[in-house]
Amino acid sequence: MRITRRTLLLGAGAGAVSVLLASCTPDPKPSPSPTPTREPQPQPGIPEPAARLRSTWATDPFAYGAVSFVPVGVLAETRTQLARPVGDRLFFAGEATDPDDPGTMRGAIRSGARAADELADPAEPGERVAVVGAGLAGATAAARLADAGLEVTVFEARDRIGGRVHSITDDAWPMPVQLGAWLFSEPDADLLSRLEGQEIGVIDLAGDQWHGPEGEVEPVDDQPLADAIAAAQAGPVDISLADALVEAGSDPADPSLAALLALLSTTAGADAAELSSWFPPPLPPAAVQGARDSLLPLVEDALDGVRVSLSTAVSRIAHDESGVSIRLGTGEALSFDRVVVSVPLGVLQEQDIEFDPPLPFVNRSAITGLGMGDIETMWLRFDEPFWESEAAVWHTVGADVGIRTWINLRPATGENILVGVVGGEAAADFAALDDTAALEAALQSLAVYAPAD
Repeated sequence: MRITRRTLLLGAGAGAVSVLLASCTPDPKPSPSPTPTREPQPQPGIPEPAARLRSTWATDPFAYGAVSFVPVGVLAETRTQLARPVGDRLFFAGEATDPDDPGTMRGAIRSGARAADELADPAEPGERVAVVGAGLAGATAAARLADAGLEVTVFEARDRIGGRVHSITDDAWPMPVQLGAWLFSEPDADLLSRLEGQEIGVIDLAGDQWHGPEGEVEPVDDQPLADAIAAAQAGPVDISLADALVEAGSDPADPSLAALLALLSTTAGADAAELSSWFPPPLPPAAVQGARDSLLPLVEDALDGVRVSLSTAVSRIAHDESGVSIRLGTGEALSFDRVVVSVPLGVLQEQDIEFDPPLPFVNRSAITGLGMGDIETMWLRFDEPFWESEAAVWHTVGADVGIRTWINLRPATGENILVGVVGGEAAADFAALDDTAALEAALQSLAVYAPAD
């Protein structure tokens, strides 16, 4: 039977207890009326959107960021160190633990399968296993362990499954809004096969346009960045991408190069001043695809038949030779034989989960060494398009705007939807804005694409 919201809530455990306790608390004291929300300032040539939705991963207490990255001076092997099991009791999954495709849906899925295989090797049939986190990695691990004959319980701090995959279906939108992972480069045969198996449509986002304040400009060449990386990797010490560009004779502040680096940050989650040149993120792909439908079935089907406890944060994991004790946010403690920890790197860095005994130095140093980057998304739906471009991806050059990269869904779907994507420090700043200020920033960023009078 496919897992349903009712099934999930019936297995909500401590989360359901929390709701019950909340219903028994005294009524809150009246508070002053809030200041009315101001209307966003209009932009010439840009109509107010009919609907809007945005992500705030940077301020999300269950993520503290969007993707992991390798900072300057940190080895790529640090991801493997983060994934190292602790004895035969604790196992780690998540995109941050995948050395080949970190920050991707493919990497998350593969990490879950790897952690499940590591756990199943010493386990006996029928053992009780906990999986902390119901994102792609946790769901993949849970499904694999259940298939191996283990009794699996998944604990998810959110009130939904999916983690950093977050598809929202709403009547105000003609298609699901993707606030988390949904874009991928081709070829990605394994992921495409999974999407096809779940009847999740894929759209091709073909064609890009580079645009400045005066109109369309020539596409920015990424060869200087590739050359700078190659030269830096031949050097004696790791330096940042920004420093690598300077040493190669380029100026990171040059409008064209700054636009390219802003684009890179939308996939890496960090700026050139933070990223390692020895272990840089992939350069932005020429061909991009996206999910046309909700990605939730990827997680739902993996958790079919698995006990899932929503709104149930894990605050402490203690282990010894006899097993594992998990303490929930409510104070309740439960016993298991083994556990897979698939929470985002940011949660481990914030030490929201206490480990007893403390994690070995190799794991702790990996948690500290890796970076957690920021990527935010803003979806805007318009009643009528104000733009004429048929390019699927827009890049802004030479304009001081908050969002430099836009995805135009009209050519692929026929819908008047623009998706703004911002990464690095600009994403953290964007996440800190209230909804009105965020919309203003988005509309100001689109002003360069408004038709000329």
